[in-house]
Amino acid sequence: MPIYVYECDTCGDVYEVEQRIIEDALTECRCGKGKVKRVMQPVGVAFKGSGFYVNDVAATPVATKAELKAESKSESVSEKQPESKSETKPDTKSEVAAKIDNPTSVS
Repeated sequence: MPIYVYECDTCGDVYEVEQRIIEDALTECRCGKGKVKRVMQPVGVAFKGSGFYVNDVAATPVATKAELKAESKSESVSEKQPESKSETKPDTKSEVAAKIDNPTSVS
């Protein structure tokens, strides 16, 4: 069960209460004179394993931004160049029909 921290606005008492998540937050202090508010607490997180710190070495080399930019520029240049078209004779209707009728045959 989670532990919540409450602070009284009258007496200044700060205390922890173990409550279920579905329970409503407390409104009255243990002193009986003041109202309490829930105090937000930092979450404890433990990062285990490698890869969480700057000084860890990556298993595979990582490309720098400059390398990625250069690679994308070279790809865009090659995309703009027209591809050479090889001239092939189109299939005639009879050849297409023969391929449909007997798909295992190779021309």
